[in-house]
Amino acid sequence: MLRHIYPNGLKNMGIAAVLMTISFFVAPAISLAITAEEIIEKVDDTMRSGKDSVGVSKMILVEKDGTKRERKVKLYFKNIPDADDYTLTRFLEPADVKGVSFLSLTEDQMYLYMPAFRKIRRIASHVKHENFMGTDFSYDDMGGTEYQEDYDSTLLEETDTEYILEAKPKPDADVGYSKVKVWVNKENFVPQKIEFYHKKKGTLLKILQNSQIEKIQGYWTPRKMVMENVEDKHQTIIEVTEIKYDTGLSDNVFTQRNLKRPE
Repeated sequence: MLRHIYPNGLKNMGIAAVLMTISFFVAPAISLAITAEEIIEKVDDTMRSGKDSVGVSKMILVEKDGTKRERKVKLYFKNIPDADDYTLTRFLEPADVKGVSFLSLTEDQMYLYMPAFRKIRRIASHVKHENFMGTDFSYDDMGGTEYQEDYDSTLLEETDTEYILEAKPKPDADVGYSKVKVWVNKENFVPQKIEFYHKKKGTLLKILQNSQIEKIQGYWTPRKMVMENVEDKHQTIIEVTEIKYDTGLSDNVFTQRNLKRPE
């Protein structure tokens, strides 16, 4: 390429001129490289799509022996810029869990309502990393994780279709894992796979797979999520049957008072 631009070759050019010429071609390529922090920021933005959303899902719990239990849940989400997002999860079916509701406002403000006791219980900090209602998702998982806020990320590998990141908790982050490994789709920045590692032992604990990714109202949406606990050989499958974005949800939806109201 350089000989084509300079027909007399490089012998009559000074070293400085040669280096300047090379840097002219190399610099643009370097400037276009994306960093791990930029990738994880795009992941967070993609998974917090829209101003709000309301969705209905089928939740399937798969035991080690293959036994399945089905539930129906409704999830309300509101994107709160520069703060923790609001989420409200309600169980609609079957009868033994109907009316159970979970509200997450911040990392330290999580509430569970159990109709049988007619009482709202605040989730203590030492409990939020435990499994939620027999699923393979923790209370913290259900409340939503912002990886850029809680983790420092490193780009391990890049393929034609994916970025592979390793994210370790920041020193002051109260998270339930020693690290996570994330496979990010280059086209839409949806995490196709996430590995979660045990906080104390450092071993692989859970794997989340996102699939059936569709663009709904302009937002990339995984229609199927499978969380597998590799230690317990247990799975939780979530299949999104209905979802609407930008519905104009009021903050009043995300209150302790609303937890007790029937759906």
